[in-house]
Amino acid sequence: MGPTPYPAAPVDGAPADRPGPVGRGALLARLDRVLPARGRALLTGPPGIGKTEIAHAAAERAAARGEAVVWLAAQPADHAVTGASAAALLASVPAHALAGLPKPQREAVAVLCREADAPPAGRDPMALRLALAGVLRALAGQGPVLLVVDDAQRMDPESADLLRFALHLAPEALRVLAVETPAPYGGGGGAPLPLWVASEADVLLVPPLHADELAELLVRNGLPARLAGRIHRSSGGNPRLALAVGRTLADAPGPVHHAEALPLSGRARDAARRMLAPVAPDVRATLLLAALALRPTAALLRRAGRPAAEAELAAAERAGLVALAEDGTVAFTAGLLRSTLVQDTCWTERSAGHAALARIADDPVEEIRHRALAAGAPDERLAAEVAAAGERARGRGDHPLAAELALLAAECTPAADGPRRVGRLVEAAGEAARAARADLALRAASDLLARDAAPADRVRARLAVLDTAGQGLTDLDEMYVHAMEDSEGEPGLRAAVLLRLSVKYMLADADPVRARGAAVESAVLAAAAGDRHTAASALTQQARMDRVLGSPGAEATLAEARALEMTDRPLGVRNAAQILTIRHALFDDRLGPARDQSYALLPLVERRGPVEDAIELLRTLAEVEARRGQCAAALAHAGRSLALTLEAGLSPGPAWYALAVAEAAGGSFARAAGYARRSVRASEEEGDQVFLSRALWALGRVQSLAGEAAAALETLRRVRANEHALCTVDPAMLRWHEELAEALLAGDAPDEARALLADVGPVAERLGRSTVLLGCDRVYALCLAAAGKADEAVDLLVETADRFAGHGLVLEQGRCLLALARVERRRRRRSAAAAALQAAAAVFERAGAAPWLGLTADRPGPLDGPAPEPSGAGALAVLTEAELTLAHLVGEGASNQEAAARLYVSVKTVEARLTRIYQKLDVRSRAQLASALGGTLRGR
Repeated sequence: MGPTPYPAAPVDGAPADRPGPVGRGALLARLDRVLPARGRALLTGPPGIGKTEIAHAAAERAAARGEAVVWLAAQPADHAVTGASAAALLASVPAHALAGLPKPQREAVAVLCREADAPPAGRDPMALRLALAGVLRALAGQGPVLLVVDDAQRMDPESADLLRFALHLAPEALRVLAVETPAPYGGGGGAPLPLWVASEADVLLVPPLHADELAELLVRNGLPARLAGRIHRSSGGNPRLALAVGRTLADAPGPVHHAEALPLSGRARDAARRMLAPVAPDVRATLLLAALALRPTAALLRRAGRPAAEAELAAAERAGLVALAEDGTVAFTAGLLRSTLVQDTCWTERSAGHAALARIADDPVEEIRHRALAAGAPDERLAAEVAAAGERARGRGDHPLAAELALLAAECTPAADGPRRVGRLVEAAGEAARAARADLALRAASDLLARDAAPADRVRARLAVLDTAGQGLTDLDEMYVHAMEDSEGEPGLRAAVLLRLSVKYMLADADPVRARGAAVESAVLAAAAGDRHTAASALTQQARMDRVLGSPGAEATLAEARALEMTDRPLGVRNAAQILTIRHALFDDRLGPARDQSYALLPLVERRGPVEDAIELLRTLAEVEARRGQCAAALAHAGRSLALTLEAGLSPGPAWYALAVAEAAGGSFARAAGYARRSVRASEEEGDQVFLSRALWALGRVQSLAGEAAAALETLRRVRANEHALCTVDPAMLRWHEELAEALLAGDAPDEARALLADVGPVAERLGRSTVLLGCDRVYALCLAAAGKADEAVDLLVETADRFAGHGLVLEQGRCLLALARVERRRRRRSAAAAALQAAAAVFERAGAAPWLGLTADRPGPLDGPAPEPSGAGALAVLTEAELTLAHLVGEGASNQEAAARLYVSVKTVEARLTRIYQKLDVRSRAQLASALGGTLRGR
């Protein structure tokens, strides 16, 4: 503890050298308002939720505003040592705060701090109270002071009493932030913090992190973010538990696949056990029943033999272990707590708990589930009842429960009845795949593959695992090999395996030619076997690869797949061809049909289809609405896509990409870049080359719009390399060409930019990608302006903006108007530039495109540079935008190193660019350059 552990800084807000706590911006902003206004605030919440980290961030922000900060952290042993916390506080303050105290008060402080012996009459309690009040007044006399009291529940009673008296007399300049972990189970530590009466302070409950915020926490700590959804379920958003789980995964011998159960051992289990350790035996017994129940409520637990369930659950809620709804529903705050409680309980107790729950269950499905879990040995009669219960759960639409019961039925089947057990394992694996329960699919498949099963059954079990793998296909090579071997001589099964191989060849191996070949062979075999479902899926995959490769037959193949798919009833169960049709419409900017078809299909998919289809459809809708300029709708759909992704435990890379696109349209460029970076990382972890390209494109585009020219160029070059490796021919599938060309132009490579546009133009024209050509026209106009052909550039930009508007692409229309304003500003046509900016602002405002609206402020953009004066227009017009920007920096006195830092380029690049500037302007020194710039510098 010390009086000023945070160095003061002459800036507002948090220090720039490190980011603030993840997901705590709103809490910190509230503290910034509350502490100056009311002077008192209390942070409270369960252990591990991040209270101390928030307090540190608040202290840093206070120090950055020039406030003094005093930090008092009570230790576990302090509660039993009289005066310990008060002594620590007084011992840490600077000498001047004590110097002005009267002698009796100084003596009382010396006795408390064991610097002097106590007088025979004992300590003077009033002198000590007044001394602490005087010290706080002295500290606040020199300016605002923030006193942070961490772990306030550990303070000894005398120190709490002294501090309460002192705070009552403290001046307004003293602000106090207390941090408290509530005492969980009553007793002496259960009373409220006695530093002030409740009405004197704002109480801020620190909530758990959302799944998306938790993913950012994992990224910051170098932990695998691709499993963020599953880690969130395990930790409940508690940062300490989440990091323990993440570090357990990082310590694992190899990467954990989506289909595998999380190895929640070691530090993860230890963290959960520490939270459960203080639980009283009666509370623990009630929590165990809640952990075993399918849908626990206080009433259910009371009927199951826990008469004091409400009181015991209230104690557990205070400890942050469970959350209680108004209707009595009980939910564990972290899945890890529930699983640790069950795992650490012996089978006899678990069996007794299930038996008690079975006796009082009012739902036959739940009753059978508990009887099966309480059984001590396999029983065919019971297994048949469980299988029937699984069918009832499926009929209700509860696919996760149906998958659990299907596997439980297999496990209840006697070992002597091998064929029946194998059949139930195959059914369990398939049901788990339909429910997107990768863990159950792998459990069923592993059990089956360890038995003497027929090749066809082994193939079906492996297919279930492959279907729940999401992006994570790179670590499953052995499974593909065995599936191919076992499907020999079975055309229908071989077709199904080839279909999955086709997906792997594209996503993981970046080989669309090989992927197309596998899809074609799959379609032929499926047709020969009379399997319409696999044939439709294979034709859909073939059409997808044809589109990538620029084949003219893509649409005809897709129409054939769609016709097969639409014969299925009920609608919404199989949707791949319909979703790809919508995506093709998106690629072609036929946004009206794409939107209408999406909204028509979405309810059917949500009711009957697999969760992966719902996720892809929502992601596609986000892209469609962002492209249409319906920014609020895009953000809503992208958010739903991410929520479903994390709930299903799938890799969030694709959903983060969709959020990056939506945020770039209507949120903020900073958040868009953050989501894009997360998507890049997750896609790299999964080995997904397709979404790696998309995420890099989203990041590079935002970097370009934000003026980070060098970073954008580096990112977009990666996109080009990746797309070339993927052999992608159709430029409409990912519109990186125009973005890279603009980045090249900003990076002082106009020849390379023009060459790129010349390469993509004929391909786009051959394939009929008219809006791709419009995007290229926008960048070509900037090339014309950079070459001094401003009139041609203006004409082309006006025409392109109008044509974009005709296609309903309002953000692209506004982007053309922004470019037009830049060109007009450079040639000093201020009224024309202002008119273009106003038109762009009107477009963006109607669309709700907040980040784009910010680009319409009447100031030079990142590529503009200042506009030349009319007298110098002829000379300066020969400079590119990048050269003009550098010329003004150097003309204002910047060194080569300073210019390189401000432009995010190397010093060598600055030197080469400066040489070209000297040659074009016929100058030989910086002084001559400043003279050539003349009035343009004065105008700045």
